[in-house]
Amino acid sequence: MGFFDHLSKGIEVLPARPAFSGAALYGGTNPGLVEIASISPKARDNELPSRLSDAIKGACNNRSDGKELADATWTIFAELIDNIFSHSSTILDGYAALQVYSKGQTVKIAVSDSGLGIMDTLRPALKMECPGLERLSDIDLLVEIFRQGISRHGADRGCGLKGSAAKAMKYNGELDVRLPTVRVLLTPGKEGYKPNTAYCYTGLPLIWGTHICFTFKLDETG
Repeated sequence: MGFFDHLSKGIEVLPARPAFSGAALYGGTNPGLVEIASISPKARDNELPSRLSDAIKGACNNRSDGKELADATWTIFAELIDNIFSHSSTILDGYAALQVYSKGQTVKIAVSDSGLGIMDTLRPALKMECPGLERLSDIDLLVEIFRQGISRHGADRGCGLKGSAAKAMKYNGELDVRLPTVRVLLTPGKEGYKPNTAYCYTGLPLIWGTHICFTFKLDETG
């Protein structure tokens, strides 16, 4: 996947770093895997969502819904990557990756950044933009972000995460969100993502930023 290619040289690896990069040698040969793609906050790569969705199309070309799945993937990647530029204020690269597990009929889509985090950027603006939501707990607010499309930039913004969640719902997708010290796992019900179908894990080791992973469970007849 190129994990060690992106790992800082200052990080010690035991027993040792790989002698060569498997991603550099075999990159692009596995249709179910996209090697980790970096997202520079200094220069937007407008073609990245298409490259990622094309990989899904190639891995699922034997499915009747392969194009529809690729389109949903493009939307999710485009919206999550755009959030890094619009909200995170990070000076470090973000990352995107996907994996198709053909035997398990599963697709995982992940986008990660080391920015301020959803709650740190949104909560200060709630009093003015969405006063009725400011007293919600983190887990309830996170659910509403994906249900309503809340943004610190106003009511006409923030629909990207809502749109991504809607696309994932078509495939009964689980949504896993890792914040600095909290992880929230949202499982869809008949009416979408709701607090009573969410699981929250607190007091986790500190990891700056926002890390979002969608997991699609594909049916075998698609």
